[in-house]
Parts: sequence; structure tokens; C-alpha cells
Amino acid sequence: MSWNEGVIEEFRKNHGKVGGNFKGAPLLLLHHRGARTGRQRVNPVMYLKDGDRYLIFATKGGHLRNPDWYHNLRAHPDVEIEVGDETIKVHAEELERAERDRHYARQASLYPQFGDYERNTKRVIPVVALTPR
Repeated sequence: MSWNEGVIEEFRKNHGKVGGNFKGAPLLLLHHRGARTGRQRVNPVMYLKDGDRYLIFATKGGHLRNPDWYHNLRAHPDVEIEVGDETIKVHAEELERAERDRHYARQASLYPQFGDYERNTKRVIPVVALTPR
């Protein structure tokens, strides 16, 4: 079982709660389709609630490249998320720079590792809003 599969299993078993690196953090499961392959995929992702939107951060731990799910959302923006026991249909849209900067700073103030991710890369880490549809 992969690390992601373990987190997904724990998430579903415990109604959206997990331990380890995500203990106490708001976590959702992002269902998306591969940009090239069309294969269905699921990734656990931390989020920041903003009104009815769920903001997710394409940090990839500060890697030089964006995570695969980011590219998949750009190709196929209508997706589903699991939050707790609920499945929600959402539309993904990348935030413009000023709004992105404001929300990224807020996330980094709540979870300092997000500031580390930003310092460890030369790219601007995208923030994606998932809005219920």
C-alpha cells in the first residue's frame, strides 16, 4: 500500500480525520482525472476554507515542479472532493496573484511548513479555489 493509499483509507475510516503528518489539519480527498491518461486519481490535500470555497495549495513540499494534480485540474477543472463523509462536486480555478498571496500568507501563518515550502522553491506556488457547483 502506498503512503497516499494509507492516508485515504484512514481518512475514510475515521470520517475525514487522520494522524501522522496531517494530524489535526483540515484534509480533503481530491478526485481528479489525468491530463494525459484520463485515469481517475485521488490525492489527500490540506485545505483552507474560504466561505463556500476550499483553497488548496500546489506545494509539492517545496519541489521545483507543481504536483501532477495541479496539471490535471488545469486540464479537467470539474472534479469532486471528499470532506469528512461528504462528497462535493466542485470547479477548480487558480487564484490571481494578489488573492493568491493573501491566502498563501494566511495558510503559512496557520501552518508554518507552508512558509518553508515557499522559501525552498523558485516557483510561485499556485493556490487553487474549489467552488461547489
